[in-house]
Amino acid sequence: MLEIRADDDRAVALIQAIQGGDVEALRKQLDESPELARARVVDRGGVSRTLLHVVSDWPGHFQNGARTVATLLAAGADVDAAVLRSNSAETALHWAASSDDIAVLDALLDGGADIEAPGAVFTGGPPMSDAVVFAQWRAARRLLERGATTTLWQAAALGLLDSVRRHLSAEPPPAPEQITNSLWHACRGGQLVVAKHLFEHGANLNWIGHDGKTPVDVARESGMAELVRWLEGHGAKPAPEL
Repeated sequence: MLEIRADDDRAVALIQAIQGGDVEALRKQLDESPELARARVVDRGGVSRTLLHVVSDWPGHFQNGARTVATLLAAGADVDAAVLRSNSAETALHWAASSDDIAVLDALLDGGADIEAPGAVFTGGPPMSDAVVFAQWRAARRLLERGATTTLWQAAALGLLDSVRRHLSAEPPPAPEQITNSLWHACRGGQLVVAKHLFEHGANLNWIGHDGKTPVDVARESGMAELVRWLEGHGAKPAPEL
């Protein structure tokens, strides 16, 4: 496995070509040194990422991203390679989901990326987990269109009532804390109908959840006034100020 320091001239040139959308410069470097297609760039913290991670890195949406992915894959890049020596094992598809970069996400899937690959930050799950955790709704819905599965909390965030119902009727049923967590995500996604359904199944409207926020806090951030009114009408409170 070839690893190159991020400040190495080769890495600098590759990153500039990829994030600058210069596909021809990238192709020239790969033609001259074919081993670079599977090379990893190592940052000062020791985190090792592939060139596919470079094109899908935050904030994403680099010019010619889809062409860049196709060029790297044609040269032999591993579409499902994970980040190494990091706090997660995300693939490039996870990063594209986290960046809400639909063009790169589609290019990776078209190139054979595993839509259910594990490794998401926080959960260890597939790219759908990253898309929902970071509220990248376009990416989440595209993953859904491309065949991704959803957990209860992910289905809740996306307003998939039928899927939520199936999860709730499973045996054994989800634990109360899972139902409450799912309501929190439904509120973050602005999903009033699903939030009502989860409340009927015992979800706690005043759970102080992720980022120290309650369901009404994230509903306000979603800009869904009707959802906020419903929550407040049922006793939901914002998190206390510290």
